[in-house]
Amino acid sequence: MTIPNNSSAKRITVQIPTASGDAIEAWVYLPEGNGPHPAVVMAHGIGGIKAGGLAPFAERFRAEGFIAIAFDYRNFGGSGGQPREALSVPRQREDYITVIGWAVEQPYVDRRQIIAWGTSFAGMHIVELAVADTRLVAAVAQAPLTDGLAAAMMSTPRNGIRLFGRALLDHLGSLFGRPPIYIPGHGRPGDLSIGATPDGPFGEKLMTPKDGTPWHDRVAARSLLSFSWRRPVRRAGSVRIPLLLVVPEADSIAPVPAALEVASKAPGAELFRSTGGHYDVYEGGAGFADVLRTEVDFLHRHAKTAA
Repeated sequence: MTIPNNSSAKRITVQIPTASGDAIEAWVYLPEGNGPHPAVVMAHGIGGIKAGGLAPFAERFRAEGFIAIAFDYRNFGGSGGQPREALSVPRQREDYITVIGWAVEQPYVDRRQIIAWGTSFAGMHIVELAVADTRLVAAVAQAPLTDGLAAAMMSTPRNGIRLFGRALLDHLGSLFGRPPIYIPGHGRPGDLSIGATPDGPFGEKLMTPKDGTPWHDRVAARSLLSFSWRRPVRRAGSVRIPLLLVVPEADSIAPVPAALEVASKAPGAELFRSTGGHYDVYEGGAGFADVLRTEVDFLHRHAKTAA
């Protein structure tokens, strides 16, 4: 694929093949010029899709001379895969690896300057990629979940038991080919949802696609069994590339102590404490402007754009 000569084509949609046969849908934001350009590979948090909240970051990165590649994980958004909204940590990480592999094959991408970017739940993947993927020059994790066990313990005991019960029931059903039991992605304290927090409705509002793209804001309950025991924080000392961690001052979704531990143990890590809570890193949130400025500065310091 080559960059269209039409300067108005600032974003194109591509279908990236996978070993499973289910294509990954990605939006590729194209800067001015023929390149090659450094590229930022971007994905969302739990239950989110690229149409909800990623565009303001991608558009700014594009304006700064970076190619931004925002994709939906398989089983979510515009990507293929069944059952819908069923999360698998290994599959999502494989999707990052697949998209990075696709990016380095494009003639307009500088394959020596690939940055992995992830928000919220994607922090689980960003830390692991920063350890293991030798194609990366840097990585960014904002409001990152870096310890599945610590995140599970943030839920009240009553809600934790209810969620675990639903997860087991859904898992057993999957063994017999039954459709998923879904859990809402956002809610208020006491609700049976992934983000049952005081700022849950605010997060749902910010994550709802502004372009009308359908979004179900849910995950299959069986998904909870995929990550509660995963703890990327324990590999922080093995991070081998510059890593920016944007950690909110007050995060009710992703455990702050675990993110701070990654920042303190990862060699060369940079820490930025953003204003507000988990969702304030997004456009419409109190910390968005400072978060975006910090990320752009980090990208420019670790990747060189075309003159």
